[in-house]
Amino acid sequence: MTKRKPARTAVATPAPEREQRLPIEAIRAAAFQQFAERGYPVVTVRDIMKACGLTQGALYNHFKSKDELLHDIIASTQGELERVCQQAVAGAGDDPRAKLAAFVRVYVMRHCRLRVEALVANREIGWLDAGRVADIRRSRRAIRDVVVGILKQGVENGLFAPPLTGGRLDLKAIAMALLDQWTHVSMWYGPGGTIAEEEMARLYADMALRAVGARP
Repeated sequence: MTKRKPARTAVATPAPEREQRLPIEAIRAAAFQQFAERGYPVVTVRDIMKACGLTQGALYNHFKSKDELLHDIIASTQGELERVCQQAVAGAGDDPRAKLAAFVRVYVMRHCRLRVEALVANREIGWLDAGRVADIRRSRRAIRDVVVGILKQGVENGLFAPPLTGGRLDLKAIAMALLDQWTHVSMWYGPGGTIAEEEMARLYADMALRAVGARP
């Protein structure tokens, strides 16, 4: 199968502070930046190492290949996203409205603050083979299932009245539609605008509650 040609996305972010990073952290930061700006197929190992001020041999001390590096940075940011989302829900109490709002706020805040990581994770994952993608897909399903669980609780408690899909209630489809909306804030949101990250997160949380017909 012919792999797609990646789109070019200009990402304005500050250069990594080389002297404050351990080598592996510098490599990961440079890889995120290079892949976001130029696309995975174009970037070479030499480009990454030059960007972080390390020798090419330093990369192979930590990663066997560029593929392994791409998998590492996507899997690491995905795993952390799963962790913070579950933590937010666990600390929100028993009300599904509070749980959904907490989930959306932390999810959107992370996608606003870590735009480079989100862009790479969602755009460049297609260059990984099926074996490397498996654990990332598992984490994404786990996040989706958290949302489905919140929606189910809200419906069962009479607090949510989400729209029907083909005459039936499909909470998985609703969860996927909502997650797609929250994820793509990283495609257009930039710091320094008229809406701060915290306000943006609250806006998305409010829209999510309205979308599922949450009662006041």
